[in-house]
Amino acid sequence: MRILLSNDDGVHSPGLQALHDGLQGLGHLEVVAPDRDHSGASNALTLSRPLTVEDHPNGFRSVDGTPTDCVHLAVNGLFDEPFDRVVSGINTHANLGDDIIYSGTVAAATEGRNLGLPAIAVSLVNEGRFHYETAARVVRALLESDQPLTLGPRCILNVNVPDVPWEEIAGFRVTRLGHRDRAEGAVPMTCPRGKARYWIGAAGKGSDAGPGTDFNAVRENYVSITPVHVDMTRHEALSPLREWVELLAGREGR
Repeated sequence: MRILLSNDDGVHSPGLQALHDGLQGLGHLEVVAPDRDHSGASNALTLSRPLTVEDHPNGFRSVDGTPTDCVHLAVNGLFDEPFDRVVSGINTHANLGDDIIYSGTVAAATEGRNLGLPAIAVSLVNEGRFHYETAARVVRALLESDQPLTLGPRCILNVNVPDVPWEEIAGFRVTRLGHRDRAEGAVPMTCPRGKARYWIGAAGKGSDAGPGTDFNAVRENYVSITPVHVDMTRHEALSPLREWVELLAGREGR
């Protein structure tokens, strides 16, 4: 099995190293990750300039681009042999609920899936203890399963792991995405040259975070596993929208 590892925290992230260490022996591992932190990059793809790839002494490769760039280059040009799957992480912080809209970690996984590969995004629900080895062990358990899993096209697994020792993990739960409250306000500041600057405010707390959600699972020390579909169509809205547009078209004589 050939596994591509990537992330959004950068090639020097301890979570990426822990993932690489934790998957030893499962197959051939290759690492292609951004040369710096690209948290919040979402699915950005660099089209305005060529990308540079750098080899590192530990065998990792870095790209001066986004997480999506890294997976795209790795699958579509850097290697002669094809990969069997993509694993993105271990992200330094949670990717729960609405976080996945912005997450470069999830984006790296979805890029792998868009290119036809099964993919997992894994994040540590960080509380300052940095139990990356627990998250790595979770991923290993998922990859070692003898039972094949078919999720359908353009679907990935979004995995969030509580920041506790392996022995304190209560189990695994299949969850849906919860939702956060509105983000906190932007934080104004003044640069040394006297110009106004702003920090993006902190993410909101979980507003839809009850039983069945990813928020609830990790709060109870369960690993949250959420199937995420890249199709963003709101299918149940198609029928009422179609009726509304037909009325509008009739009014306009179309």
